[in-house]
Amino acid sequence: MKRVASTATPTRSKPKKRRIVLPEYHETPSLQTESGEIIWPAPQGQIDGARAFIQECAAAGKRTVIVPDKDADGLTSGAILQRTLVALGLDKSLISAHLLQKGNSVHDEVERVAMAAHRPAYIFVLDQGSRNSPPVVDDADADSQHAHKALIIDHHHAATASDFPKGSQHVTSCNSPPVATSALLTYLICRDLHDEIESRCDWLCVMGTHGDLGNTLKWEPPFPDMKATFKKYTKKAINDAVSLINAPRRTAAFNVSAAWNALTTAEAPAALLQNKELLAARAHVNAEVERCTHAAPHFSADGTIAVLRIRSAAQVHPVIATRWAGHLQSAKLEVVLVANEGYLPGLVNFSCRVPRCARARQHSPPVNIIEILRGIADRAPDQTLRARLGESFARGHKEASGGVVAVKEFEELLAVLEVGKKRPEGGPNTQKKTAAKSGNPITNYFGKK
Repeated sequence: MKRVASTATPTRSKPKKRRIVLPEYHETPSLQTESGEIIWPAPQGQIDGARAFIQECAAAGKRTVIVPDKDADGLTSGAILQRTLVALGLDKSLISAHLLQKGNSVHDEVERVAMAAHRPAYIFVLDQGSRNSPPVVDDADADSQHAHKALIIDHHHAATASDFPKGSQHVTSCNSPPVATSALLTYLICRDLHDEIESRCDWLCVMGTHGDLGNTLKWEPPFPDMKATFKKYTKKAINDAVSLINAPRRTAAFNVSAAWNALTTAEAPAALLQNKELLAARAHVNAEVERCTHAAPHFSADGTIAVLRIRSAAQVHPVIATRWAGHLQSAKLEVVLVANEGYLPGLVNFSCRVPRCARARQHSPPVNIIEILRGIADRAPDQTLRARLGESFARGHKEASGGVVAVKEFEELLAVLEVGKKRPEGGPNTQKKTAAKSGNPITNYFGKK
């Protein structure tokens, strides 16, 4: 019996969505000396100077203040430094930690006065960002015989060698790609100063690095080999510990001391996983993220910037910016900006991230959020806007910047962008509507209330 050819029209399979492939972070080309040696994680002269500073501090036996930033990278770098100083012989009773108040920077006068109250001879400022400013504390409030000595360990953007507190010494990885986090930089500085630092601080180094660069980072050269560390502690335990240490600073209560105390008393990440204070803080943050993450994005007139506005007393705007940066797609999109109008009274705290789609396009040069933000301010009709935005505007990293500005100035910034202005067919808003009609699950999730 002959087969009868089917008359049914063959179904055409939908084309597969192109997978976005990003270059590996560790493969970012490094700078080299004239002799061909790579400059990593920071210029060798700065690293040698930092090591000498740490050894001098430990030998001096005088009051020392560690000022770490509030996140996993800052806190772990502080913990690594504290363990190093104690291992080198500095009495632990001489070491104090100064944790900033909610919304403050290390340059605010109230914080400078509080640090000076410790009457420190040595001050270490870790992961706090870089800015040309007065000395870390007033010399009159330093230890009796001489002015205080300060070392800045950082990886945030610094345009020039003068972008640090006056009279301070610094070591920064910001100009030595692939840029090392503050925790990784501190670990590599301290590792060779004492035999026990590698075994006691390797997990802290990984925690801080994953906190800033994500847990998919490949520990390949020039990054140190951490295979033994992951075998000893497991990636899951380390990554769970990162989210727990990050949680207190994101809560409305801003209980950073809970994270610092837990971190500096733990000898392994497992000790953090059962900490009730950290677990409660993470539950609170997760609930706030879920509540705020469904805010709808609006776009600048040129389609390059997506703006989402939320209101929360918790610091969830960076988390939400990172989430949306992984999901929003557009041929023009370069920046995702999440503005939180409920974190500090009368102010707007905002975080910006480069969306995954823009990173995959491999711009030449790459997207620089700091330059983009400053360029927007420079286009304002009122030429005083850039100055009125203040020193806390467009700080941080080229790929992850933001700021803290007054409400009025923030609205002027959005006016320059013409956010929400109706645009012709083919803009990001049109794309978003089209995706919603076709049942795009990501758009439906983020768009629902």
